[in-house]
Amino acid sequence: MSLDFKGRVAIVTGAGGGLGREHALLLAKRGAKVVVNDLGGARDGSGHSLTAAEAVVAEIRTAGGEAIANGASVTDFDAVQAMVQQAIDTWGRVDILVNNAGILRDKTFAKMDLADFRLVLDVHLMGAVHCCKAVWPHMVEQKYGRILMTTSSTGLYGNFGQSNYGAAKLALVGFMQTLALEGAKFDIRVNSLAPTAATRMTEGLMPQAVLDALSPKAVAPAMLVLVSEDAPTRTILCAGAGHVESANITMTQGDWIGLDSDAPERLAAQLDKVCDRTGEMVPLNGSAQTTHEVTHVTAKLA
Repeated sequence: MSLDFKGRVAIVTGAGGGLGREHALLLAKRGAKVVVNDLGGARDGSGHSLTAAEAVVAEIRTAGGEAIANGASVTDFDAVQAMVQQAIDTWGRVDILVNNAGILRDKTFAKMDLADFRLVLDVHLMGAVHCCKAVWPHMVEQKYGRILMTTSSTGLYGNFGQSNYGAAKLALVGFMQTLALEGAKFDIRVNSLAPTAATRMTEGLMPQAVLDALSPKAVAPAMLVLVSEDAPTRTILCAGAGHVESANITMTQGDWIGLDSDAPERLAAQLDKVCDRTGEMVPLNGSAQTTHEVTHVTAKLA
């Protein structure tokens, strides 16, 4: 697997600190030219400053790399399009997009204002949609692209007080699944990364001793592999504290409950078998569910 990024151009959103900063620094260290995007807002999304992005650009340039700063909000599609055009005007192409920008507005669902639910979806989900939409035609034309979604264990498995964040993060996985299928013939590969790291967004959520052990730097190698020339596609990696796992959305073999009026009772009685994970599969696409079910009904009705 080649992890040389010379000649590649990358955009990393939310790259002014934490995970995004480490992603940008590592890509640049491996030879990529990097657009360091950061709105420069607070953890809840308020405020705006280019200072953080410019500081990361300075680090990259001091180390001998190439980078430019951009302060676009990923919620503003026009600004995102201008950011992509800035990369094209500067370096002639965009090869890699790392969707990392995000905010938190944590509360239990009962106490959460719907405006905070929408805002988190707007930044995480629609922010990634805007960035993907802006780079997509360029990647199609050059027949090459690597896109990374930043998902989360909260989206994959849930977390108390983060219904808005979890909804957005799992939606990104669904977005990845279809983009990867549509981009395959253009060699556009799309993956997701669920990081565990101590960043500004995790302050106050874990004991300090644990936070100290979770360096954002430990997550960046997984990012590098998922956006490399030989990257997989439709892969979800979880990474933290130097350990990496793979997450999968699977489907069990299930069981036949029939079409008769007692089907609900049969399902209730057979639910353990339906949920039995022996022989579970990772479907190649959404139609695999239909194929699986039709195969079984055809066998039963034969």
